[in-house]
Amino acid sequence: MRNDGAGRGDGMTVAGVGEFGLIDRVTARLSYGESCLLGPGDDAAVVAAPDRRVVASTDVLVEGRHFRRDWSGARDVGHRAAAANLADIAAMGATPTALLVALCMPAELDPAWAEELADGLGAEAARVGASVVGGDMSASPTLTIAVTALGDLAGRPPVVRSGARPGDVVALAGRTGWAAAGYTVLSRGFRTPRLLVEAFRRPEVPYPAGPAAARAGATAMIDVSDGLLADLGHVATASRVTIDLTRDAFEVPRQMRDAAQALGVDPYSWILAGGDDHALAATFPADAPLPEGWRPVGRVTAGAAEVTVDGEGYEGPRGWDHFRRAE
Repeated sequence: MRNDGAGRGDGMTVAGVGEFGLIDRVTARLSYGESCLLGPGDDAAVVAAPDRRVVASTDVLVEGRHFRRDWSGARDVGHRAAAANLADIAAMGATPTALLVALCMPAELDPAWAEELADGLGAEAARVGASVVGGDMSASPTLTIAVTALGDLAGRPPVVRSGARPGDVVALAGRTGWAAAGYTVLSRGFRTPRLLVEAFRRPEVPYPAGPAAARAGATAMIDVSDGLLADLGHVATASRVTIDLTRDAFEVPRQMRDAAQALGVDPYSWILAGGDDHALAATFPADAPLPEGWRPVGRVTAGAAEVTVDGEGYEGPRGWDHFRRAE
C-alpha cells in the first residue's frame, strides 16, 4: 500500500517531529559517495571538483502540477525529482556528483513521507555515484521539492545546445512517450498497463549516454523533459538550423499501441510531444560512429530554426510549457 503522507494513524506529523528532528531522521537514511567531502551538518556541504569547473542545474516539483500523492508514493517522487536534475547534468556531457534538496511541506505531513522521499532521492543519485549532500526545509501549504544538481565535466568542454550543424545526425538515447502514456492512463482513472504507469512514476534515464556522447564528439545535446519536438526546438533555435525527424525511426511498443487504441490517442503524440522520460537527444557529425545506446532519428539541415517530421510541420501538440500547458 502506498503512503500518501496523510498520516499513519499514530498522530505523527512533521510539526510534532520538528524541523531539526526531521532533518536528523532524513539525513540518517542517506549515504555519501566519493565526491562528497563534507555532507549535511554544517552551514554548507563540500563537494570535490577535480575539473575545477562545476556544472549546476535546478528543477522544482510542485504537488498537483508535477506529481500527485494518490498516483505516486514518496519514493517514486524522490526518484523523479532526482532524475529530472541528474538528466540535465548528463545532457551537458557531465557526470553528476551531488544533489541539494529544499523541501517545503504542510505541517500535518506524515514524517514517514519525507523519509521515503529521501530514500528515493538517495537511490536515484546512487545510480550515478552522486550523493544528497544538503538542503533546507520549510513549512508551506503546498508540498514543493526543489533540487539542485552538480556535476563534473572530467576535462571535456560542455555539450551545449548551439553546436548543431547542417549535415549532423540527430540521435536519441533512452525512450520517449512512456511517461506521457502513463500520465494519460492515470489521468483517465486507470492503473494499468503497469509498465506505462511505472514509467511515469520512475523514469529510466540513460545517464552514461551523456558523457559517452561528449566523448564521441556530440555537437549539441539536450535532456528531453518537455517533449522531443519542444526540446529539439531549443536546439534548432540556439543552433539556427532545421531539425528533421524521421517518423519511422520511432517504434510504437505493443503496450503503448494497445493503450493508445483503448484511450483514443495517437501514440505518436506521446512519443514526439510527451515529456518526463528524460531521454537524451543529441547531434553528431555524420562521419562519427554513434556511441553505444544511441540510435539515429533524424538529420540537421540548413533552414529556418524549426523541427519538422518527414520534412513537414507536425500537426498536433509539440510539448509542455509550464505556463501554457501542452502546445
